This record gives sequence, C-alpha cells and structure tokens, in this order.
Amino acid sequence: RIHSRSRRSKRASQSFVAADRIFEMNLADVMGYAPDMQVIDESLMETILTHRQAYDESRYTVRDVINALNEYPLSLEGLKALLSSAAREFLEQIAQRAKEETFKFFGNSVEFFTPLYISNYCDSDCTYCGFSAHNKISRLKLKAPEIKKELESIARTGLKDVLILTGESSKKRDLKYIGEACKEASALFSNVGVEIYPLNSDEYAYLHECGADYVIVFQETYSPQAYAKFHLGGSKRSFAYRFHAQERALMGGMRSVGFAALLGLDDFRKDALSTALHAYLLQRKYPHAEIAISCPRLRPAVNKSEISPRDVDEINLFQVICAYRIFLPYANITISTRESPKFRNGVVGVAASKISAGVSTGVGTHSNGEKKGDEQFEISDARTVAQIYESVKKLGLQPVMSNHVYV
Repeated sequence: RIHSRSRRSKRASQSFVAADRIFEMNLADVMGYAPDMQVIDESLMETILTHRQAYDESRYTVRDVINALNEYPLSLEGLKALLSSAAREFLEQIAQRAKEETFKFFGNSVEFFTPLYISNYCDSDCTYCGFSAHNKISRLKLKAPEIKKELESIARTGLKDVLILTGESSKKRDLKYIGEACKEASALFSNVGVEIYPLNSDEYAYLHECGADYVIVFQETYSPQAYAKFHLGGSKRSFAYRFHAQERALMGGMRSVGFAALLGLDDFRKDALSTALHAYLLQRKYPHAEIAISCPRLRPAVNKSEISPRDVDEINLFQVICAYRIFLPYANITISTRESPKFRNGVVGVAASKISAGVSTGVGTHSNGEKKGDEQFEISDARTVAQIYESVKKLGLQPVMSNHVYV
C-alpha cells in the first residue's frame, strides 16, 4: 500500500507539472505574435499589468475614499480607492463629483451615434460571443450596395456618427472591403469609427485615408490568464497584439481611440483600473489624441443565453463609470444599449457623455428591419433614435448629432 500511494503521488505530481506546462504554453501563446503582426514597444503594457496584479481593493478604507473625493485631479491611488468596495457607500458623493467633472468638459451635451454591422463572419473562438467561429448562427457579409443602403437609412434618422463593425475575420472581409465602407460612410457622416479586428499601423493609416476618424478596441479582459481561458483560437488569441491596437491606430493617424474591458469576464475592479490606466497613459504619450471609454457588461447571445456579468450589478457598473469620469474628465464615456433605458437615462449627464441610439447588433437590419445575419448579443434598449433624442431632452440635456466638421 505504501508503494501504491507513492506511485499515485508521483502520478499526481506529474499531472500537476503537465498542467503547469500547459498553462505556461497557453500564456506564452496569448502574449505572442503571429509573423504578420506589428510589434511595438511593450513597456506601457508591462506597466499596466504590474498595477493590475498589485491592486488589492480590500486594503482601501473609508478614509482613502474620502481623501480621493477631495483630490483635484484624481490620482491613480485615488482611482483605486474609488473603484474599491469601500467606495460603494459613497456612491451619491462620487456621482456628484462625476457630474461636476462632466459639466466642466462637456456641458449638458450628449453625443449620439449608432453601430453598423456589415459582417458577422469570424475566425476567432471566443466563449462569450455570438459571432464566435464555432457558434451556429446565420452568417452574412453585406455587399457594397447593401452597405450604402444601410448607411442611407441610418443617415435619415439624423445621426452623423456611425461606427462600422465586423466579426474578427480578415478572411471573409479584407481591408479594402472595410475601406470602401468607410469611404461610403464618410460621404454621409461627419464622424466615422471602426470596431474591427486589430491592424498594423500602416493598415490603420489606409482606413484613415478612406475616411475613418476613430478606432475602438475592447481588450475584453486585461488578465492574460483569463484572456487565454476565454479566447480559444483565431487571430484574437493574441492578447499582446490586441493590447497595442489603439497605439498603432494613433501611429496610423487616427484622431481618436476607444478602450473597454468587457466587465464581468474577470475581476471587474482590476479590469476597470486597467482600462482607465491604459487610456490615461496612452493619452499622455499622444497628447493630441482624443480618448474614449466604453462600459460594456456581458450580455446573452444566440446559443449563449447562460452568460451573465459576474459580480457586476448596476450599482457596481455605475460606480465604475463615475470613477472613470473623475479620473478621465476629458474622455468621452459611452453607455451602450447593453443597458436598460432606465439605467442609461440615469447615467447620461452624470458621467456618460455619449450614447448609442437606434441600435441593432445584427447584419443588414437598418434599411428594412428584417433580420439577415444573427446578432452579436442581445440589447436591452431597443428605443429608436427619435425616442432616445426626446428622452435626453426631457432630462434637460442637449442631444448632439455631430461635433466634428470636415474642412
């Protein structure tokens, strides 16, 4: 029996070693690059991951929160305090401070935009996403005349800011395809954004020449370990390449870049800290850049209805958004249709300065309302542009369709 236990112990030890090796291989995989991926200086990423790893929200006290609320401007330590659980009982004071900062930089204006999905093909396997390569959904790639028809339909609502989105698949829609969509959009809209698979700086420069003004990239989670768990294959597997997308976009001449973690995939406080710090440090490195933050939570999708945002209730989400505003008073903060009309009405004017309207996350639905390609996720706010416009006005705020003019 002693000999038998010894063999079992040895097998268990070998099993743990094998698991460690697999983990190390997975981590090396997500921190690596494919041969065609541009590699730039990684010191900014290393700084953010160091702060993320060291952040222990439980050590922040009520006194730390009070001190943070009296900081002008808010320090990094103050941000950590405002994101902590100790700050939850100070939500009213945090909201008031956030509202003051919002008014200083944005007045009572609220910018409007809408996303346009032109393809839902994807070659990446992400466990939480409706577009995931292995998810059985209706796939569609819009043709040029269909893209034009969709854009014209959106333009008729009065919107002047459109965000062009695709799945993470360069195989089904190459750069020229997206560039042509940007050209079409820039003829109708004063602000054109792209939220697509990450590119090299010269490729972002090409899209900028085609009319794209800004780039949004969701890092999803800033934990490489969690990232490896949720992103099982495809080009999105590279955490490091994705992390540096915003900097490569600025190197390519883009005016504005947006950041986000998908709150609920991992420790939301650490991800919120990482998102804010990423935006802050990159803006300091590129002072001319406009910085934007999105605040998405996990949402159910086709064949993925069991998904829910881990530990991120509306109170926690509101706390994060207000902390973003106090730390980044100059940044556009977007509140999406992932959230309910009531919540969105409550956060605009307090901390959020940009709102999506007339949203569909399916492909080819703006021009005739019929579903053609399945959605990336379910939305919570299905109001029309006109309905949200009137709702914002009733809050005493000024809806803004465009704050950019081409010259």
